[in-house]
Order: sequence, then C-alpha cells, then structure tokens
Amino acid sequence: MAIERKKIVAEAIALLDEVGYDNLTTRRLAERLGVKQPALYWHFKNKRALLDAIDESILAPHHAAATPRASDDWRVFLVSYGESIRRALLAHRDGGRVHAGAPPSHDQLGQTDAQITLLCGAGFSPLIAMQALLTINAFVLGSVIDQQADEEHGLGWDKAEALTDGRLPAFEASLTAMQEGGRDAAFTAGLEMIVIGLGAMRQKS
Repeated sequence: MAIERKKIVAEAIALLDEVGYDNLTTRRLAERLGVKQPALYWHFKNKRALLDAIDESILAPHHAAATPRASDDWRVFLVSYGESIRRALLAHRDGGRVHAGAPPSHDQLGQTDAQITLLCGAGFSPLIAMQALLTINAFVLGSVIDQQADEEHGLGWDKAEALTDGRLPAFEASLTAMQEGGRDAAFTAGLEMIVIGLGAMRQKS
C-alpha cells in the first residue's frame, strides 16, 4: 500500500501529541497508518529523518518571524524571532525535544542568511551575528524543553508555592512577581536581556 510522505508526517505529529517523544516509534506510527514498518522507510531512512520532517512541519505554520525585512529594527526582530520559534515549538507536545539536534533545512539556511544580513547591516560582525542567533536559539530551546517537562510532570517555578515557608522573603517576592507575569513575560524578559547585551557587543565588533 503506497502512502504519501505528507500523510506520514501529519500522523506522526498527531501521534507525538498523543504519546510524547519517548513513545513515538516507527512501529506505532506504522500501526496507526495501517501499513508495515518498511513502508515508512521509502520516505524516511530512520527515525531521526522522520523527526526532522516533523520539526519542519511544526515550524512552518507557526514560525512567522523567520525572515526579516531590510527595514526591520534588529532589536525588535530578534525578540519577535525568538518568540515566534517558541510559539511554534510549544504548539505540539515535546516540540522542543523534536527540534533539538535537527539540522537546518534549505529554506531555514536562507532565512539565517537574511538574519545575518540584517545584523551585519546594523553594525555587527558576521561572527557576532551568528553567535547572537545561536545564543537566542539555545535560550529558546532550553526554555521550551524546561517548560514542556514542567507541564508533563506538574512542576516548575510557577507552581512553587510549596517551597516557600515565609523565611525566604527575597525569593518569595521574586517568585510572586514571576508568577504574576507568567512564563510568556519571563521568556520575553530573557530575550530582551540578550538583546541589551548584544547592543554592547555591537560596539566591539
């Protein structure tokens, strides 16, 4: 029975949402599709290749701030870029773990070239521009994986009231402020800290 690559990826994402990264196997996917496992290997030589295709499909509809315009302010773009990737990866269960280690696609390389062009035009050296993007991507990925793990196990700083007992006033005040803003605000604040630091790096590049 022939099966289209697009259908395989769509069903793989649905299966990921149901069972999570650790339980997403080609055997389960084949059973879901009603085919034998070897049928999947016509399209994907191994599970990593399947995960890479899942990653591309997760990013495509949600990562809207991937390609900057020449008129974009580099600071605004980098914050929007980071927030956009985060939204995409949070749209599906364990999206962060799927994205970790995924190689860039041809389209993504073109987007990265445009991002570096924007940063170089703003006064960064090519090296600092690339390091800036790698730093933001690492921050996004770590934040997403941490949040999704917390949600999976019901943990995290946003549920940390049980850790306080009135004897840690500085911690408790900070925790209260973090909880009021929520994870979105905390994430954006982190991105803005990176961007502020990059402003100083621009003067040195």
